[in-house]
Amino acid sequence: MKRRDFIQKTAASTALMGLGLSLSSFESSKIKHLTILHTNDVHSYIDPFPADHPRNPNMGGVARRAALIESIRKENPNVLLLDAGDIFQGTPYFNYYGGELEFKLMSMMQYDASTIGNHDFDNGIDGLYAQLPHAKFDFISANYDFKNTIMDGHVKPYKVFHKNGIKVGVFGLGVELAGLVDKKNYKETVYNDPVEVAQDMVRILKKEQKCDLVICLSHIGYKYKDEPNKISDIKLAALTKDIDLIIGGHTHTFLDKPTVMKNLEGKEVLVNQVGCYGINLGRIDFYFDNDQAKSSNGKSIIV
Repeated sequence: MKRRDFIQKTAASTALMGLGLSLSSFESSKIKHLTILHTNDVHSYIDPFPADHPRNPNMGGVARRAALIESIRKENPNVLLLDAGDIFQGTPYFNYYGGELEFKLMSMMQYDASTIGNHDFDNGIDGLYAQLPHAKFDFISANYDFKNTIMDGHVKPYKVFHKNGIKVGVFGLGVELAGLVDKKNYKETVYNDPVEVAQDMVRILKKEQKCDLVICLSHIGYKYKDEPNKISDIKLAALTKDIDLIIGGHTHTFLDKPTVMKNLEGKEVLVNQVGCYGINLGRIDFYFDNDQAKSSNGKSIIV
């Protein structure tokens, strides 16, 4: 689907997870409702696109996104707001403020966590570190080893959130930096295999932490047609187990609804990504019954 065709319509659809239960299955039980909101590859787009923009007229803008998030929180206070990386680089706001404005605005919108994208190193790892005091949310990345860098101790591999009696484990993954980012920008940051790391994270979150929902916050890309063997969100979903949702970034993929994949055990995994530049806000609603069986529906909301 072409980006323009997608942008010109609002899409909503339902994807079932877990035991394949429909919402009607939960009518006799007390339902716990969790809303996941997410963005990716916003790339310092603070203002909306101008009215005469050829592709995205009047789309996006932080103020509109903030108002939309606020209205959803009034509808359901049990919200997690996540970002899949590449917060930096794309407009003069970044060139001038170096990421300070982006982090301050995300903090005002009460983001809960973000992973780290390749462009977040564009002012070097020292530039990223310098902006951390402006971020009132956690950075999560499990496969970047920062132990020999200034970022050591400032990035968590995962975080567990408690919402409405639901225990949610979120871990982060980043794209391979070699050949994509100048070595001097990421210095001694070590990239580890996303699949191996994901399996370790899932074991911790599912078996040790006993999470009801496991989310991967990914900046490895949705899929690569020209490089079928390259790791991507689609491949990650198929090669692992116990991940319920992969929120993606990096490839600027506009999905009108989450893709439903089968994991190693044949169970369903949602994979979603909402393009770029803050044009869309992803929304996925999970519903849990008393036995923590779950169903979900997801859509992309035009900002």
